[in-house]
Amino acid sequence: MSNVVVFGGGTGLSCLLSGLKLFPVDVTTIITVTDNGSSTGVLKEELDIPAVGDVGKVLLSMANVDKDYIRLLRYRFKKGETLNNHPVRNILLAALIDLKGNLTDATRYMSELLRIKGTVLPLTEEKIDLVGLGKDVNYFGEEEVSRNISKIRRLTLDHPVTVSEEIQDKIRHADLIIFSPGSLYTSIIPNLLADGVKESIDESHAPIMYVANLVTQPGETDDARLSSHLRVLNSYLGERKLDITIANNAVINEEVTARYLEQENKKVVEIDHDNIDIEVIADAIFTLENGTIRHNALKTAYLIFSYLMDRGLE
Repeated sequence: MSNVVVFGGGTGLSCLLSGLKLFPVDVTTIITVTDNGSSTGVLKEELDIPAVGDVGKVLLSMANVDKDYIRLLRYRFKKGETLNNHPVRNILLAALIDLKGNLTDATRYMSELLRIKGTVLPLTEEKIDLVGLGKDVNYFGEEEVSRNISKIRRLTLDHPVTVSEEIQDKIRHADLIIFSPGSLYTSIIPNLLADGVKESIDESHAPIMYVANLVTQPGETDDARLSSHLRVLNSYLGERKLDITIANNAVINEEVTARYLEQENKKVVEIDHDNIDIEVIADAIFTLENGTIRHNALKTAYLIFSYLMDRGLE
């Protein structure tokens, strides 16, 4: 069985994993913990813990339990002052950090409860924040970074952290390393800012894959074509760079794309082949869910598994 390491955070990662769990691959998911918004940000500051939001989303996407259990953990309180806007999964993870002593062990226990196949690991057990280094001013926290990408020269963390030996070992022995869809600067790149990650990737012989976003993100990747996403990601990698990308080449309904542009200022990510010098697996990998453009989790995971089979790594 192939060993696949997936980096990411947020909805894009969760969608990808919900498809991969259906295939015979051993998946290790490494999740960024720099989020500082919404419920996650409140718990992070009040309890002095790492960001738990993305960890919770990923755990639910990989769960193999009944739907009512999933609905319970996804439930978000909608009244009151103390609990308002907090999903049950975040509160449960925060409690488990107290009981187990750290986020990694809390995540392991939640994985057992949810009967997860594979391994889910937070990038670090430390409370960390993303910092954007500008020419005259620095921007602190994911939300500020996301709003000021055009003014930022480089991303870093608020203090140095080194990932665990377990994470480094998983990377070194991977058969495939994947960077998931998601916010490029605030969900994907933060994984490369911790010491030990780039170094372990450089020591690995696994191909490095990027599953491309379907649409741009206002403030972060306005007007960016696929080559721009690849270039930015490569600039944060070490000696080894991306080997392959999976991207959508199917035409998305014009009415939907027009609405995305008008209401959210999002554009479909274009595959500009002339500016790309790595292998591109281009296919119809999107689906529409209630008018929302999403990755087709099953189709995307199938393409990843097919790539592994073609390399004799099934």
